[in-house]
Amino acid sequence: MLHCSMRVLRQAEAMAMCNNIQKGKKKTFFIAKNCHPQTIDVCKTRADGFGLNVVTMDIKDFDYKSGDVCGVLVQYPGTEGEVLHYEEFIKNAHVNGVKVVMATDLLALTILKPPGELGADIVVGSAQRFGVPMGYGGPHAAFLATSQDYKRMMPGRIIGVSVDSTGKPALRMAMQTREQHIRRDKATSNICTAQALLANMAAMYAIYHGPEGLKAIAQRVHGLAGTFACGLKKLGTVDVQGLPFFDTVKIRCSDSMAIADAAYKNEMNLRIVDSNIVTVSFDETTTLDDVDKLFEVFACGKPVTFTAESLAPEVDTLIPSGLIRESPYLTHPIFNTYHTEHELLRYIHRLQSKDLSLCHSMIPLGSCTMKLNATTEMMPVTCPSFSDIHPFAPVEQTQGYQEMFDDLGKLLCTITGFDSFSLQPNSGASGEYAGLMVIRAYHMARGDHHRNVCIIPVSAHGTNPASAAMCGMKIVSVGTDSKGNINIEELKKAAEANRDNLSALMVTYPSTHGVYEEGIDEICKIIHDNGGQVYMDGANMNAQVGLTSPGWIGADVCHLNLHKTFCIPHGGGGPGMGPIGVKKHLAPFLPSHPVIPTGGIPAAEESQPLGTLSAAPWGSALILPISYTYIAMMGSKGLTEASKIAILNANYMAKRLESHYPILFRGINGTVAHEFIIDLRSFKNTAGIEPEDVAKRLMDYGFHGPTMSWPVPGTLMVEPTESESKAELDRFCDALISIREEIAQIENGKADISNNVLKGSPHPMSLLMGDAWTKPYSREYAAFPASWLRASKFWPTTGRVDNVYGDRNLICTLLPASSVIEEQAAATA
Repeated sequence: MLHCSMRVLRQAEAMAMCNNIQKGKKKTFFIAKNCHPQTIDVCKTRADGFGLNVVTMDIKDFDYKSGDVCGVLVQYPGTEGEVLHYEEFIKNAHVNGVKVVMATDLLALTILKPPGELGADIVVGSAQRFGVPMGYGGPHAAFLATSQDYKRMMPGRIIGVSVDSTGKPALRMAMQTREQHIRRDKATSNICTAQALLANMAAMYAIYHGPEGLKAIAQRVHGLAGTFACGLKKLGTVDVQGLPFFDTVKIRCSDSMAIADAAYKNEMNLRIVDSNIVTVSFDETTTLDDVDKLFEVFACGKPVTFTAESLAPEVDTLIPSGLIRESPYLTHPIFNTYHTEHELLRYIHRLQSKDLSLCHSMIPLGSCTMKLNATTEMMPVTCPSFSDIHPFAPVEQTQGYQEMFDDLGKLLCTITGFDSFSLQPNSGASGEYAGLMVIRAYHMARGDHHRNVCIIPVSAHGTNPASAAMCGMKIVSVGTDSKGNINIEELKKAAEANRDNLSALMVTYPSTHGVYEEGIDEICKIIHDNGGQVYMDGANMNAQVGLTSPGWIGADVCHLNLHKTFCIPHGGGGPGMGPIGVKKHLAPFLPSHPVIPTGGIPAAEESQPLGTLSAAPWGSALILPISYTYIAMMGSKGLTEASKIAILNANYMAKRLESHYPILFRGINGTVAHEFIIDLRSFKNTAGIEPEDVAKRLMDYGFHGPTMSWPVPGTLMVEPTESESKAELDRFCDALISIREEIAQIENGKADISNNVLKGSPHPMSLLMGDAWTKPYSREYAAFPASWLRASKFWPTTGRVDNVYGDRNLICTLLPASSVIEEQAAATA
């Protein structure tokens, strides 16, 4: 089983899985000293919320006698390049009932024995090696793989195989679909999206090169490292690590700083481990000339009488036979077909044609803010000066990035009314967690270790309860009134009842019900009067920017979804960024990093960082220029106008639709905020129609369905954003009005209650072009219910997917080769 999300968080998620597998009864987690320092720090930070005790030591010192160890984390290859044989170590852990997590490198695994064959229970790592730019730290897709035994404990999102209404295989999100919004504080994770765009990039890299191509790249990288080690031994000026390695050579020398300085003058950065140890890593971009330059650096003035090219033929693999991979991989035809650029281009285009995007129509997902991603904003992402920077490059070599971080942080402070920002959280979920952990650290610094109660209204954003649970908080829910506002009396009673232990309130403004909370200032005062802090979820900032601000309203901390309000593309779920802004009293507790210290922007006078939240100091730095460019181009007037238009668009649509559907909540003036909720609950009784039927029928009209059955079951939540024209808003409204007429046909008996155009939707071309047609409505009406569809029609790929089948028969492997061959034949016919 495999899931892709943000790197290093995968290690923390694997730690949480080990805790869950042991049902929380074993509270110690061992981490090997040969793991990356950022991995260790992220796990330590996350462990606090779970009540886990993280112990870091050499693997030879691991002792399971206490019986309290739930899992161990080891790295393969290690942080200093060493390749250890873990088979006996894993057997010993299993004998003691301990689960083993192995962090690894995909490229290395093309020639190293895979962790699954060594016996590991959970395997994590980054897919960055497969063609994704370093981007000063991200975005990169990570992966978490595990055995069938633990598939239902995996966090985040899994794509599984189900069947559609015609019995054909169909892919869908399995089990975890909107899990956080349903299971709330019992969710396996607070991560509600995955790094889908980056996962696709890495996948295409693997498809293009195939197993043989990837192995050739890995062998070349290993060969360069081996050639370098061989040359150092000939030089005799330093000592080379004796352990096997893949791409990183560990060197002991008399003065590591002097060596690093000499390399720096030759435009190369080495990793300084301590005063006597440096490491040198190689990848597919390294050349033999680079190795020759390194020889000159390590020769320390001695003449070099050989070249890398002359040594290369002498070098054989330095990996022992017991650790060499012999099992096949990437055997599916997909990875053995598209090895030319034009064939890969055609394959990507075929896949792309199956995805409905903003290129086709508006995507009205409530609380997701699917808005324009302008070309100008996207251009910096492909600029080498941004994309080709190592996450731990010396700060003096990244002054452009540093200037942007400083400017962006100050701009976000101005927009939100906060005093300092951390750019480290690299998702909205990470931002939620970071905000609560800052509050937690603040209370602890004041001696209030007992403050662990978090009040969460039912109108708050869906991931909030899961985030609070991950911080070890006790959750108290409060309800809403008939208008969708927080029930202030209930909130006051909850705050006063928990006065001595109150930590925070999590509130979304405007609320997830699509209204501006009328008493938000009073709500914040109640929490502050009872010793708590106010965390505001920034998911709905698109209705605040330029009109009000979290800091002005009374919030102490707020995360921003840069992939919503500030234009970073959603990319099918990722990349995202979730920076947090805080008031001055919380600024000292913003996260830092063990390799390059960060803190807030502007920096606090004193620093007491809560820990580390991301593998990279500034999260997914490469996509920050998108939001920076958007804010700089829009300016204060443009940003304010965008908020006004987003609100106007939502109110225009709600007004157009109110005579056809009930609009569930409105504010004091009868208006909504930037999104609104359509109530479909009555149609279940009058016509047997569920929200899913309406959402699927919208596909026939060429639209993505709105957010369904959340935050209120039986409803659709619509958010148009400021990017859509009146013509597009009208087109969507026309589709919903037309669908209402189709429901009326069922209500008045003119259409069958169980066999109608809504229940039969969506209608893929394969169904419409089939020999048999047994529906009581015409093929033409099924496919072309609106006039605009004849000029441009987006065809759904599959019929209605069987959700229950997919969950009961969880299959997450690639479809059989025959299915792919059939698909290819159909695509080229």
